[in-house]
Amino acid sequence: MLLTTHSLRAFSMLSLFFCITLHAQEDSTETIIERKVYTTKAVQGTAPSIDGDLADRAWEAVPWSTDYTQFQPDIGKPPTQQTKMKITYDDKNLYVAFLCYESDLSKIEKRLGRRDDFPGDWVEINIDSYNDDRTGFSFTASASGVKGDEFISNNGNFDSSWNPIWYLATADHPEGWTAEIRIPLSQLRFSAEDEQVWGIQSTRRYFANEERSTWQELPANPPGWVSEFGELHGIKGIKPQKQLEIQPYALAQYNTYEEEEGNPFRDGDDFSGNVGLDAKIGITNDLTLDLTVNPDFGQVDADPGAIALDGFEIFFQERRPFFVENKSVFDFRVGGGSDNVFFPRRIGRTPQGYTTRDGSKAEFEDFPNNSTILGAAKFSGKTKDGWTIGVLESVTAKEYAEIDLNTREEITQPLADINELGTKRRELVEPLTNYFVGRVQKDFNDRNSFIGGIFTGTHRNMERGLDFLHTQAYSGGVDFRHNWNNRKYYIEGRGIISRVNGNPQALLNTQTSLTHLYQRVDASHLEVDESATSLSGTGGNLAAGRNSGKWRYELGGNWRSPGLELNDIGFLRRADRIVQFANVRRFWNNSTSWYRQANVGFEQTTQFDFEGNYNRIQYQLNGNINWKNNWFTEVGGAHKPRIFINSYLRGGPRWAFAEENFGFLFAGTDQRKKFSAIAGYVYSQAKQDNFSLKRYELRLNWQPLDALSLNLSTQYEINPNKTQYVSQQSYAPVDYGTRYITGEIDQETLSTTLRVNYNINPNFTIQYYAQPFIAKGTYSKFNYVADSDNKDLNKRVAWYTENQISEDQGVFSIDENEDGNADYAFGKPDFNFVQFRSNLVARWEYIPGSELFLVWSQGIEGGASIDESLFDAADSQILGQQIRNTFLVKWTYRFVL
Repeated sequence: MLLTTHSLRAFSMLSLFFCITLHAQEDSTETIIERKVYTTKAVQGTAPSIDGDLADRAWEAVPWSTDYTQFQPDIGKPPTQQTKMKITYDDKNLYVAFLCYESDLSKIEKRLGRRDDFPGDWVEINIDSYNDDRTGFSFTASASGVKGDEFISNNGNFDSSWNPIWYLATADHPEGWTAEIRIPLSQLRFSAEDEQVWGIQSTRRYFANEERSTWQELPANPPGWVSEFGELHGIKGIKPQKQLEIQPYALAQYNTYEEEEGNPFRDGDDFSGNVGLDAKIGITNDLTLDLTVNPDFGQVDADPGAIALDGFEIFFQERRPFFVENKSVFDFRVGGGSDNVFFPRRIGRTPQGYTTRDGSKAEFEDFPNNSTILGAAKFSGKTKDGWTIGVLESVTAKEYAEIDLNTREEITQPLADINELGTKRRELVEPLTNYFVGRVQKDFNDRNSFIGGIFTGTHRNMERGLDFLHTQAYSGGVDFRHNWNNRKYYIEGRGIISRVNGNPQALLNTQTSLTHLYQRVDASHLEVDESATSLSGTGGNLAAGRNSGKWRYELGGNWRSPGLELNDIGFLRRADRIVQFANVRRFWNNSTSWYRQANVGFEQTTQFDFEGNYNRIQYQLNGNINWKNNWFTEVGGAHKPRIFINSYLRGGPRWAFAEENFGFLFAGTDQRKKFSAIAGYVYSQAKQDNFSLKRYELRLNWQPLDALSLNLSTQYEINPNKTQYVSQQSYAPVDYGTRYITGEIDQETLSTTLRVNYNINPNFTIQYYAQPFIAKGTYSKFNYVADSDNKDLNKRVAWYTENQISEDQGVFSIDENEDGNADYAFGKPDFNFVQFRSNLVARWEYIPGSELFLVWSQGIEGGASIDESLFDAADSQILGQQIRNTFLVKWTYRFVL
């Protein structure tokens, strides 16, 4: 169906509303805020000693700067407690001193946490040493001495993965508390100009009132962060410093697991060791080369439990430090959500191949968990001329699965001599692969605008048995953003193209994958080409709106053509989509007698495919309020009068769901308290009881000691559906020659996440993470698709009668024409999946940048009986089984040359 009158009317009304809002809701008067300037001087004589005592003579040469103003909750008003700041420098370091006033010393909160936790009272300095109004470096000092550091990009995106070397000391003071900071100039990026002008901002969190105050006064809802900084003058004669840091590592790992009789790869335990190297090399002061050789990420938390009945790949966040740091440089999203041209978890992924293991011959296999990253290099930074540059190159090794009968002898024969069934052998499951990403952006128009581009390439050294993988995959794109009227308004866009090459089998797999579904039986604009050796597509987005003030709004759209393919080095959930969206939000920024801050917003979205089918429209209203006692409430709801899904029947015809309404309510207590809680409820209901969702969430936080915190998050979900996709089977008498089978599912999911943090001191922390995850689905009342796009459930599907369906040993046989012979069959789809992951990490930063990790990880997963409840399944599969253990010791030492 093409765009309807209903959707056109909705779109027109939204557009008219935005136009009215744009003109009628402008602030009638806007206060012009003067930009502050701090003028510093170089250290005369001995540099300050970083001990928290501000009595050093070096501080006497520079003045205090004060007059901080509130940013939250009462914008522009004087803070409850004032703050002072001093800055000085020498040829190697920048020094910053803070005096944070507190009239009642008992109110100073000295909570401990791991680096970047930002616990209790804190004060920070943000430095835009590029003076580009878009990027900066943030250094945060907690009253307890805990460090926080973040790289700021795109005028307000804070990235805590950045971990520079710097020095901090805090101390008590008769009038409050102090912080003293030394930042090596090698950790900053600046020009070679003889006299520097940098942007700076300082923010203080006053914990007792949950108040933020800033050195440079800010307007309500500013259009950005870095662009609103004050200025630092007076730095003269410093020279850009080139970084050269080398960090080798060594580790030992011991694994224990349940011994499997007869399996030579599962004898109960194994031991391994490894060494590698990370390096950070300053090519220029602006551009840095990061290298990693044979990296290891054993100290990283495991992914949370998840299960997806829709068949799509589950998106998990990148956690590995090398790929997380400076990730914003390479970010190139396609529309909303997780779709991205670059998804670093593709590098080192689980091998995609499979083996010829024959279970009937008692063959066992040792399949690698991940591809080995032989090395990776990342070249990134920003020049004084406004060029942001990022280049990433990585190579992953060939990976083999080892297959054996009953011995674990070392394989010494050539692969060609042992690739026969029933023999000890290795089989290739992932080829040698090279990954490349290049990214560039250029600021212009007095830094109010930028234009950029990205290019990615994946090259595989293909060998026999892996013809189902692409040989090459490329993508390229351009993006831009233009701000005007003091960055209040913007227009931005990006466009990408992709191309994959390979064997016809590889391209057939791509065309028929759930992402593309070229074989969809009712899609006249798609056709499978079984001889194709390449596939190309496009994607992009365009949006415009207002980015500051009491009213914010945006109107835009995005698209992904049917042939767009990014999943070799990026992430793409579904192609063949055109999305239009619009939203508006109103902010109340200053506190009243009953709330601190509040906002409410409205969103509207429509979706189409490239055939012109009008698939979805949604209207959503949501808001949140921070009450006077610092509790909060979030509430929202949506109406979806039209829901069509092209992928639901996995190559079958377009599927209609009954219209849906959903709502949510979350409420939380004051999160500063020693004990706090957040409770939430999400409810969704479709007409004719087609499907529903009830989700209950409870998050508890307890900090019995400044050094100890516990967090427990539990989520329970009930998600029944009368037409959950089950299978598709050939059946000649019906349309398309295929019967699409669905069933009624009663699905329950329970997950609990426990985090415990204990800090011996700011540099020695112990963290524990544990998550049991249980998902159970029981099917009944199987039915088949009769009229897939009929909005009436009773016409959309037809239920099998007792005479048509029978079960025997987990297989359902269907005698649809009731002639006494089975026409087709499918397996019993019930499941009761249990998973447990835990991680205990002791981390000691024994000198800045050098660390020792002690890690104990546990894990187990399995399928419980469908007759067991969620708690019984957890008992039998977690407590009743031998769990896997990994003990790891990792040592690193950072040489700063």
